[in-house]
Amino acid sequence: MANPTAAMLVIGDEILSGRTRDSNMHFLAGELTKHGIDLKEVRVVSDDAPAIETAVKALSQAYYTVFTSGGIGPTHDDITADCIARAFSRPIDVREDARALLQAHYDKSGLELNHARLRMARIPDGATLIDNPVSTAPGFTIENVHVMAGVPSVFQAMVASVLPGLTGGNPLLSQTLRVNRGEGDIAATLAALAENFQDLSIGCYPFQVNGVFGANVVVRGTNGAQIDAAITRLAKELDL
Repeated sequence: MANPTAAMLVIGDEILSGRTRDSNMHFLAGELTKHGIDLKEVRVVSDDAPAIETAVKALSQAYYTVFTSGGIGPTHDDITADCIARAFSRPIDVREDARALLQAHYDKSGLELNHARLRMARIPDGATLIDNPVSTAPGFTIENVHVMAGVPSVFQAMVASVLPGLTGGNPLLSQTLRVNRGEGDIAATLAALAENFQDLSIGCYPFQVNGVFGANVVVRGTNGAQIDAAITRLAKELDL
């Protein structure tokens, strides 16, 4: 059976403006690969309510699970929670269990749980809280969508909280063969290989070193024996 599929929705003007480099997608892809869930699509949208709502509804319907990052903090531009609530036609308000977590955290820190910070306790009806051992403010899961912070350390902690509860498949394996020839020289060989190993993904990634062109051929799949066979055949056909 095919592995479950996933999508990611990255939310934030700071990503699209180039001010912030997103690292969450790279981390999530690696963790899902190990868990046997195939990340099939990543979308990036601005802090625009209709765009967020449209994207999350489309991704939720298309994939087994969806991860969002960004927009659940205490400031006016943190609109993700409200958008997710509208996308699923759910009321949203401060929830007492989330409030209690924040109250304990800020009491311990000697800070006030003011109106702005209390925004982080607003949770759509029926959602399940996602644990945040880094800064306490929870994310939440509603249906098949996991709503998480954009701060990388918090995002990573939330992913660790969610993944054990998701159905995984076979971890994706890969091997790489370095070929000191240009893509045009090996394209026909790779096409024939892909035709003979249709259950595998075969990618070709060119490089240039000291004016010499070459390519890294990466063979991916869930069957280690098939990958071994494909790499062995490719090396033989290219006289490597």
